[in-house]
Amino acid sequence: MKEVIKKIIPVWLLKWHRNHNSKFRNMNAKEVFTEIYKSNHWKSSKSISGPGSEIAQTNSLIANLDKLLYDNKITSVLDIPCGDFKWMQKVDLSKIDYIGADIVDELIHTNIKLYIEKYNVNFCILNLISDPLPKSDLIIVRDCLVHFSFADIYSAIKNIKESGCKYLLATTFTNYHSNYDIQTGDWRRLNLLENPFSFPKPIIVINENCSEVNGEYNDKSLALWEISKI
Repeated sequence: MKEVIKKIIPVWLLKWHRNHNSKFRNMNAKEVFTEIYKSNHWKSSKSISGPGSEIAQTNSLIANLDKLLYDNKITSVLDIPCGDFKWMQKVDLSKIDYIGADIVDELIHTNIKLYIEKYNVNFCILNLISDPLPKSDLIIVRDCLVHFSFADIYSAIKNIKESGCKYLLATTFTNYHSNYDIQTGDWRRLNLLENPFSFPKPIIVINENCSEVNGEYNDKSLALWEISKI
């Protein structure tokens, strides 16, 4: 039905409708994600970062990420946005120099109080779009670019490439082939291998076995790229 509607309504009108009906239209990125945090916009009772960050949606990811870190000799990780750290604390970070970063001040302050002493990790406030990023072996950008406008995605990618980090692990939907623009703060599926991004073939693809919306997003994955080749 959605595809039929797209054929009837001009693409420019669909884009106008999406952008002009977004509650985030007149906010910058920090304001957007602070509002999302404070209002529990994604309506999860188990993770303020949304249902995709609940343990039920990350069990297989946790095991696969442990293996990826070991196999690729990763010793330092920048996780941005780190969200509430609910699922990442289950990953074996005992030999990892881990920095969790997020644009929401209050969220980072909460993480510092809850986790730094217990897990020997670090947290800081960073804007992926514009702030200089600390150099690490691996940048994890999960469930983030799917909420960005094309302009903010381009800025984030440029920032990532300038960071001096080696690998990027980012969310992509492998069976989706029609990327479209949104207002930052909204959401849509995104395939980083398709236009207008056209990333190269990834080194590794980890299917998250997403069961949200009755399995509609079962192609949701984290894919690994060498940043210098993006």
